[in-house]
Amino acid sequence: MELPARLRQAVDAALAGVPLADLQRASERLTQRYRAETRDGQLHLGDEAAALAYVTARLPATYAAVRAALEHAADLVPDFQPASLLDIGAGPGTALWAAGDCWPGLAQALLLDASPAIRALGARFSEAGSVQAVQWRAFDIARDPLPDHPADLVTLAYVLDELSPAVQLALIDQAWARTQGLLMVVEPGTPAGWKRILAARNRLIEAGARLVAPCPHHASCPLTEPDWCHFSRRVARSTMHRMTKRGAVPWEDEKYIYVAASRLVAEHPDARVLLPPRDSSGKVALKLCCADGAARQTLVTRRDGDAYKRARRAEWGDAL
Repeated sequence: MELPARLRQAVDAALAGVPLADLQRASERLTQRYRAETRDGQLHLGDEAAALAYVTARLPATYAAVRAALEHAADLVPDFQPASLLDIGAGPGTALWAAGDCWPGLAQALLLDASPAIRALGARFSEAGSVQAVQWRAFDIARDPLPDHPADLVTLAYVLDELSPAVQLALIDQAWARTQGLLMVVEPGTPAGWKRILAARNRLIEAGARLVAPCPHHASCPLTEPDWCHFSRRVARSTMHRMTKRGAVPWEDEKYIYVAASRLVAEHPDARVLLPPRDSSGKVALKLCCADGAARQTLVTRRDGDAYKRARRAEWGDAL
């Protein structure tokens, strides 16, 4: 997956003239903070250098994850056509671009973020986008109550890892209260990210939300440590992206996990593919999360006819 062309052009324009060595140093500092889940009261994207490093090294991957999660949810609520977006912890507008690509009818958005540097970049980028009415507002997730601004689509992408568990759940409560249609929460596909999504999932179920994806059920998650639920999306690296991260290959795999909850009626698949299918010699091995709340290993063979054809086409994260 690649960034939309207009976003890619806007990023390239913002990076024009910025020394590569500066981007590399800022990217390394940013990576260290994210991996350590540093909570020292300072913003990860507190200055222009960090903001530029983020849009170079992380935006393509986070866009791919959010876009994939929205696509999985959209498939199961085909009548959902959001006109408004509330994005909490918006960064450079990742979810705005992903949602606009998924639902071209999106017309207005309110984007909240604490960092003046990343808001400034995001505002520049959004001028090139398809959503006409876009507002950017300063917002400290850890301290400020959410504005009373209901929206059809509410997004929280790569945000919970910066907050304490108590603040995470309070934020989920507030986000759900402002959701008129669909709430999407996306986190890194690590064991810690999965635990945060599980906590958000449980909170939403308690609030009466209908789970849309990835879970095909509302029962307890059937996976236990050291296993964990996550998915992956391959991301194309631009030359600047690769050089900033000192990478040798022109792609990377972004691991992510998410939960989508709706106030609308959603279709319920029979299962979700939990690992890359293994296809060999007329058979496909699948690990599935099933509608009855169980996780199962399933072997589909040529004699299964249409089921075998579907299994061969299935990808990690697909609903069956």
